[in-house]
Amino acid sequence: MKPAEFLYHAPTTLEHALDLLADTGPGAVPLAGGQSLVPQLNARHRRPSAVIDLGGVPGLDTVAASPAGVRIGARTRLAAVVHDPLVRRRLPVLSRAAESVAHHTVRQRATLGGSLCHADPAAELPAAALALDAHLVLVSRVGGERTVRAAEFFTGRHRTALRAGELLVAVEFPPTPGFRFAFDEVTRRGAAGFPLVALCLGVTTERGVVTAARLAAAGVAETPVRPAAVEDALCGLRLDGDLGPALDAVGTAVRPRADQHGDARYRTALLRALVRRCAALLVHGKADDD
Repeated sequence: MKPAEFLYHAPTTLEHALDLLADTGPGAVPLAGGQSLVPQLNARHRRPSAVIDLGGVPGLDTVAASPAGVRIGARTRLAAVVHDPLVRRRLPVLSRAAESVAHHTVRQRATLGGSLCHADPAAELPAAALALDAHLVLVSRVGGERTVRAAEFFTGRHRTALRAGELLVAVEFPPTPGFRFAFDEVTRRGAAGFPLVALCLGVTTERGVVTAARLAAAGVAETPVRPAAVEDALCGLRLDGDLGPALDAVGTAVRPRADQHGDARYRTALLRALVRRCAALLVHGKADDD
């Protein structure tokens, strides 16, 4: 199919992009990588009055160390997230999560900000951002700049805290001292398939015993979630020991919705399996140290 008619804008400055968003109203949509938006346009699931192409706006695709940790521009391609030396050194689990997205061709076009703003509850990057307590930098012409934590950014299936006229310009990842992270997923069709369930697990340990945990799951709710009950249950356990209390907590803490790919019990079982798999990665040193 072909998209419905719309106005196309290609601003070359952030100020111009923000002006266009403000002036064209709620019918305008920004275009970053287009891996989600373009198929929606072609299928006419979305019929915007205007598309604002951010490809020519400088400064939205940089990766740099900052006082807040690591700042990644929203238009940074996922391929760059995978291979950037700073990301691989400081945020290796983010690199691992990005590498799990689809295949190389898609990662050459898809962007970090695009994935977060698309807010698919089963996608890899929103779960990783949640586990890493990312801070999303939002800018508008009227309201200026504000920062929203990942825990507050995802408000529903394909819904976010973005306000009218706002643009995601960068994502800041604060340091996570002492934490080691692992990422794993179960996909529909092999390594490049879309996740059924994905998990980003981070822990600190003392003498092999978990002292703190961060667990963000995708594909088990209307948004990526951090079930506090499972994190609490992991504390005091050995990752190479009996994980029974944490696995039991999974069954009570998540209530997946059934769909054509599996019922709630199946998705819960997948999440339990991923807890075991990520724990094994952490134990055997194959996880991503942060």
